[in-house]
Amino acid sequence: MGRLGGPELIVILCIVLLLFGSKKLPELARSLGQSIKEFNKAKDEGFVSPAETDNKKQERKDDKA
Repeated sequence: MGRLGGPELIVILCIVLLLFGSKKLPELARSLGQSIKEFNKAKDEGFVSPAETDNKKQERKDDKA
């Protein structure tokens, strides 16, 4: 499969606009951007096991007390 060109992107954008409407489109774009931001943040932080997460939570509780 090749790359998407200008006409293909315009057709896809028109279909999305018809499906979701003009009022919903900015909200969808915003939520997609936030999702990508969260994904990249998690990817950059690396894998953290649930046990490590629990230990960090416990350390925070101890610091507050």
